[in-house]
Amino acid sequence: MTSFQVRLPSGKTFSANDGMVLIDAAASAGVNLPYSCKTGRCSTCKCRLLSGNSRALHEETGLSAQDKADGWILSCVRTPTTDVVLDVEDLEGVQLPTQKTVPCRIDTIERMADDVVKIGLRLPPTADFKFLAGQYVDVIGPGGLRRSYSLAAADFSAKKLEIHVRAVKGGVMSRYWFEQAKPSDLLRLHGPLGTFFLRKTADRDLVFLATGTGIAPVKAMLESMVNLPADQLPRSVRVLWGGRRTQDIYFEVTAPNLPLTYTPVLSREEPEWQGAIGYVQNIYLSTRPALDRVTVYACGSDAMIHSAKAALTAAGLSEYQFLSDAFVCSSTS
Repeated sequence: MTSFQVRLPSGKTFSANDGMVLIDAAASAGVNLPYSCKTGRCSTCKCRLLSGNSRALHEETGLSAQDKADGWILSCVRTPTTDVVLDVEDLEGVQLPTQKTVPCRIDTIERMADDVVKIGLRLPPTADFKFLAGQYVDVIGPGGLRRSYSLAAADFSAKKLEIHVRAVKGGVMSRYWFEQAKPSDLLRLHGPLGTFFLRKTADRDLVFLATGTGIAPVKAMLESMVNLPADQLPRSVRVLWGGRRTQDIYFEVTAPNLPLTYTPVLSREEPEWQGAIGYVQNIYLSTRPALDRVTVYACGSDAMIHSAKAALTAAGLSEYQFLSDAFVCSSTS
């Protein structure tokens, strides 16, 4: 089997066999690269091919025609055909929790809005499951149905996890959550997955952009910052959460002991709504922020993430300071 060398700007190198996607080859060598969906639909693993050649094993729908013309690829679906040099920052110094598949039971089901439920999952007493706030899991339901959900919170001592689920019209898994699920149902989960989690926080201005249930991992990250030592605290924290209707903003975002500014945003006018109207990225940019110390974490619709990244980088934000997790739903969610 032909093997090729992959080099990163950090100086790290690893081998990738023909037919093996770059993200998996890196992981096998102990090198962690950013990723989320691993299906070529989001752009979390987007990187530039500086030299060499590769081929796509699946369609790269997360790239625009201009991205492709400019030499960008998605490492989750690309395999090298020569030695290559990639322009991508590896997650140096980050120890990712071990992925595992564990049983779980539904502990609680709480309707947060007409199309959103909060699910509490209970792990076995002996389960050793850890995650970094912001990561997601695959929940394996009846008949082997498998869907991805960001973790919104965890009580490790009580072995409990929390996910937020939005209904998808005609979705098979949605039908289960909203019509059939009941406490004590036995499920499985696999994870943790993804590289959407806090990076450097000390003296940074952290901006969280969320739409819909994209607020779930943001909630987890805000809660995790309570445990940061004083010298690692951010200079400021801003959360902008967008929805179409008032009920889409289904809980109050708080962060005790953090310098938090919270702005709920509706994309269309509603009677009696006195808050911001528009798109989260535009509302944020309308404040004319200085972006030199800003790190943006964006989670929600793919459209929001692409639009936000384009607008923010055009305004001067470094591409490496825009971290995202796009929700790319299965057609049978």
